[in-house]
Amino acid sequence: MEHSNLPAILLLLTCAVSGVFIARRLGLPSLLAYLLVGIALGPHGFGLLAESEEVGTLAEFGVVFLMFSIGLEFSVSRLRAMQGLVFGFGGTQVLLTALATTLAAIYGYGQNWEVGLVVGLAVAMSSTAIVARMLSERFELHSRSGRQTMGVLLFQDIAVVPCLILFPALARHQADLTEAMGMAMLQTTAILIVLIGLGRRPMQILLDTVAHRRSEELFVLTTLWIVLALGFATHAAGLSLALGAFVGGMLISETMYRHQVEADIRPFRDILLGLFFVTVGMMLDVMYVVTHLPALFLAVMLLIGGKSVVVLLITRLSKSPLDVCLRTAAQLSQAGEFGLVLIQLGYTLKLIPQDVFQLTLSAMLISMFIAPFLIEWAANKSGEMARGDWAHKAKTIHDIAVGSFAKENHVILCGYGRTGEQIGRFLSDEGIEFIALDIIPGTIKKAPPPGGTIVYGNADRIEVLKAAGISRCRGVVISYHDIYSAERVLHLVRQERGDIPVIVRAADESAVAKLKAAGATEVIPEVLEGSLMIAVEALVQFGVPVEKAMSRIRDVRARRYSTLKAFYGRDKALGDHEKMP
Repeated sequence: MEHSNLPAILLLLTCAVSGVFIARRLGLPSLLAYLLVGIALGPHGFGLLAESEEVGTLAEFGVVFLMFSIGLEFSVSRLRAMQGLVFGFGGTQVLLTALATTLAAIYGYGQNWEVGLVVGLAVAMSSTAIVARMLSERFELHSRSGRQTMGVLLFQDIAVVPCLILFPALARHQADLTEAMGMAMLQTTAILIVLIGLGRRPMQILLDTVAHRRSEELFVLTTLWIVLALGFATHAAGLSLALGAFVGGMLISETMYRHQVEADIRPFRDILLGLFFVTVGMMLDVMYVVTHLPALFLAVMLLIGGKSVVVLLITRLSKSPLDVCLRTAAQLSQAGEFGLVLIQLGYTLKLIPQDVFQLTLSAMLISMFIAPFLIEWAANKSGEMARGDWAHKAKTIHDIAVGSFAKENHVILCGYGRTGEQIGRFLSDEGIEFIALDIIPGTIKKAPPPGGTIVYGNADRIEVLKAAGISRCRGVVISYHDIYSAERVLHLVRQERGDIPVIVRAADESAVAKLKAAGATEVIPEVLEGSLMIAVEALVQFGVPVEKAMSRIRDVRARRYSTLKAFYGRDKALGDHEKMP
């Protein structure tokens, strides 16, 4: 048995493990680590890994499984709910970016229109992996800019499918390109109609039959077979493997097994897609980058600046506030993983020359490295812009000041969602006045309980806290679990008042230490409290006496909440005394 490739494989895995570990520690997407591994170890780096047909084939299957995953998430109902953002905003962004890049390639770089179109469609894509993760971590997925960004990203995912059809048609060099593209679209439509129209019922029967065997191994093998079989079918028809995988994902998304299949396929997708990004990094010529720095700097500026201008224009025309426009533009300004797929496909089909490929690939990779820092900068800058809107701020401050004018020794409640509303009722029942700050218009219209006032205002603004009466309140409650905003509120509150209690809600235990270090008197993690109530109910249902179960919960709370330790300790002692004969 030949083991000559074993050292290279071991080296690749070692670097991949180390790179992904470091990327995760730094809060960066793992795909950046794979790209760096490919750049460092590839033929243009240290030359420790060589490109091979076997590696290229495995990497291609990474794209196949990625398209399969996109197919699993492809939902007609989801598209209908977001059709304005997806097809209107998203379609306009891709069209304008591709058009502007094509014109720049023709008149600025002297290239033909096919080169400009391929590059334009590639750079029009943004990174779902980078942006979605950052928006999720910052709790901005459902903000206005987050919804706009995710709508565009969804359209870009869908737009990859026609691109996979268009590029091979462009590469055929037939005399009548329109006829060739028309035939390609007709062929694709016919195949999709057959696969989707006739494949739903057989797919349901197949998965039902396999699921009834109750074998996880058989289910995973069947899923892999579906991906490869449909990929082979479209490839045999002259289309791409990835298109067949996409159709397979769509068919399974209509069944009840969608989530199980997605969980089963994820390990294969992530590993093979990581290998694909390694191969992309291996294609980057570091010497070309070093010797063409001015041209590369210009290309990066055109990519990031051009996409930002396009998104800013569209968002302003849709009458979004300027700070929302800035955040959306920054979130979509980088290149993406599907862009890397398309630029590699264009180069493989010889649609773009070597120098254009190297320049575009380098600019795309650099934009992806810059993306996290640019998104963070835009978030901070947009906050300053929102604070600088003096007319809006003056009215907001006036409304808050009026709401808190007659209140003394009250509580400032930051956030009035379901949790905040419940806290407000408890405060009202005890005769404690409060003023609730929220930025969701529907929340402001709620009728507060006696002694409560609800006003529009962002609690992480010092002028808002002052208008709410921070100098004369008895305490602050932060009832939402946006860690970034909560830290800012804590910092501002402690600047003004170091003597009042501040209670903070958190999603889980991971943020407790950080929030306490920022000045929180106590942090209440929802996961802990939920798990305690589930535990006590389970103990009681499983035969443990109620008193003993509650005693266990009191012990945990006494250790966890310092301010309630004396109460829970006394409560436990009383319970023990009552149980004595």
